[in-house]
Amino acid sequence: MTTQNGLRTHAPRAAIAAVQHGETMTRGTGFEALSFIHRQLDGLMDPLIMVDHFTMTEPTFAPHAHAGISAVSVLFEDSTGSFRNRDSLGNDIELAPGDLYWLKAARGAVHDEAPTPGSRTHALQIFVNLPAAQKLDAPSARHVAATEMPVIEGPGHRVRVMTGQSNGVIGANSPALPFTILDIALQAGGQFTHRAEPRDATWLHLIRGEVVVELDGTRHQLSSDAALATHGAEEIRLLSGKGGQAVLLGGTPLREPFVQKGPFAMRDADQLEAVIAAHAAGKLGSVD
Repeated sequence: MTTQNGLRTHAPRAAIAAVQHGETMTRGTGFEALSFIHRQLDGLMDPLIMVDHFTMTEPTFAPHAHAGISAVSVLFEDSTGSFRNRDSLGNDIELAPGDLYWLKAARGAVHDEAPTPGSRTHALQIFVNLPAAQKLDAPSARHVAATEMPVIEGPGHRVRVMTGQSNGVIGANSPALPFTILDIALQAGGQFTHRAEPRDATWLHLIRGEVVVELDGTRHQLSSDAALATHGAEEIRLLSGKGGQAVLLGGTPLREPFVQKGPFAMRDADQLEAVIAAHAAGKLGSVD
């Protein structure tokens, strides 16, 4: 069990940035991931709790529950086949390459995700914390097809606005708090600038190739085994000499304490014990 108290309560006056190295994880022969966890950065990932950058080629995990968070599946366009997503809300959807599925687990939901036979899923699994005021909400979900996502295209860049907004282009709303997810592809010599709200936190990770990030004039080289977390950067510029792809996640930090045990992140120990008991009693539902 871990307790997270968040960052200081005042907004940062200038950009704060830190590099975070992922932890390699494998399960069986069909799953490998690079995992980034909030406790590595003492709150700088807020509102993120964990991000897994993974490849999956066969069913790996049994149906499992989440509570107090959103579990977001972001499929990259180089995935092949489909990724079946079932949950206790009654949804049963085969996600296509490039799709997004946002499950706001809130007071508790069960889901199961696996590639269909012969498929290869290249994706992110993003666990976004919910504010205390939403942790006991009824669960809800949203599927955003790749064909529904607006795309920003210009010389040397192509950016999919999966949720949220960038440069006046507005994508899907999340079922929880506002949150931006950008899938950014740069050609050799290309660049792209995202302007964030001063209060927002931003998390960036290299998917392939080579990408440099400029935060208000300071340069950071992204690497395939690391991520860059920042608070307070208003102008975020991505550049690539040889071409590359990166993902940008952005939202307002909650700066609220929470208590976590496995897939549950609740307001306090009493709330956590209650959701564990509800899960044990089968009250969070099932995918069958």
